[in-house]
Amino acid sequence: MDTKKPYILAIVIVAIYTGMYVISKAAFNEGMNSFVFVFYRQAAASLLLVPIALVLERKNVQSLPLGLLLKLFFLALIGSTLGLNLSNASVTLTSATVASATSNSTPVITFCLALLLRMEVVKFRSSSGTAKVIGVALCLAGALTIAFYTGPSFSPINHHRAFRARTAHASKAPSHGTWVIGTFLMVLSNVTWSLWMVWQAVLLKEYPNKMLITTVQCVLSMVQSFVVAAVAERDFTKWKLHFDISLLAVAYTGFVVTGISYYLQAWCVQIKGPVFIAVWNPLCFALTIFCSSSFLGEIVHLGSIVGGLLLVCGLYSVLWGKSRECKFFECTANTANGVQDGQEHKSPQATELGKKEQEKATSMSAVEVV
Repeated sequence: MDTKKPYILAIVIVAIYTGMYVISKAAFNEGMNSFVFVFYRQAAASLLLVPIALVLERKNVQSLPLGLLLKLFFLALIGSTLGLNLSNASVTLTSATVASATSNSTPVITFCLALLLRMEVVKFRSSSGTAKVIGVALCLAGALTIAFYTGPSFSPINHHRAFRARTAHASKAPSHGTWVIGTFLMVLSNVTWSLWMVWQAVLLKEYPNKMLITTVQCVLSMVQSFVVAAVAERDFTKWKLHFDISLLAVAYTGFVVTGISYYLQAWCVQIKGPVFIAVWNPLCFALTIFCSSSFLGEIVHLGSIVGGLLLVCGLYSVLWGKSRECKFFECTANTANGVQDGQEHKSPQATELGKKEQEKATSMSAVEVV
C-alpha cells in the first residue's frame, strides 16, 4: 500500500487542480471580479497558514532579516500577486480548458529562463539537448495553436449545467481577439510563475524554512492583492460575498488548493522526486476538458485540444531530456567515485566535478516542477 500512496496522492492533486479551474471559472461566470477573487483567495490562505506558522515556527519569526523580507515582497509580487491576477484574468477571457492546457508549458518556460540565467546548459549534439530544444518548439507551437486556431467545436457533454452563468456576457463565446489576449495572458502568467520558482529555489538555499517563507509570501501577496483589487474595482458593494459559487471558490482555492495540495505536492516530491508531479499534468488537462464541458457547458474547440496535446508533448520531451541528463551525471559521479586504491595520486577534480554536475542537474529538476 505504501508504494501506491504517491500515485493515489498524485491523482488527488490532479483532481484538486481540476476543481480549481472549473470552480474559479464558474465564479467568474457568476460575475465575480477576478482581482477581488485573488485578494479573497490569499486572505483565506493566510487565515489558514498564519496560525500554523505561529505554532510551528514561533521562534524563527523574529529571525527574519529585513533584506529577506524585501526579497520575499518582490517574490510574492511576481509569483502570487501578478501571476494569479494574470491567470484569473485569462480564465475570465477564455476557458478553464485553456488554463489547464497552458499549465503544461510552465516547466518548459522555467527551463528557458534557467538557460538565459546560465543555470542550465544545452548540448545540441546530445540526445538530451535535442529533446529539450524540440520540447521548447512544441510548447511554442501549442501556445500559438490555442491562440490563433479555433477549429471545429464540440457540443457540451451535459446540456444541464451545474453552474449557470448569471450574466449574459459570461454565457457568450469570446471574440477571436479576446481569446488571443486571454491565451497570451495565461502564458505570461506561466512566465511569472517560472520566474518565481527559479528565484525561490535560490532563496530557499539562503533561508531553508519553507513554512515561514510560504506564509510570509502569502500575507504579503494578500496586502498587494488588496491594493490591486481596490484600484480595479472601486465599487466595494461588488466585493460582498454571498452564499453561492463565489464563496465556495474562495474557500476551495484558499484552503484546499493552498493548504492541502501544496503539502501533498511537497510530500510527493520528497518521496518520488520533482519530475513525478509534472508527469501527471496531462491528466489534469483531460479531466478539465471533461468537467468544464459537463458542469460549465463550455464549448471545447479542436484548436484547444490540438494545442494542449502539443504542449503535453513538449512537456514530456523536456522532462525526458532532463531525466537522461540526470542519469548521465549520476553515471559520471559514480565513475569518478570508483577510482581504485592504487590511484590515490590522481587529482580529485574528477570526483568533485561529478558531484557538482549531479547537484546542478538535481537542483534544476527541482526548479522545473509545475
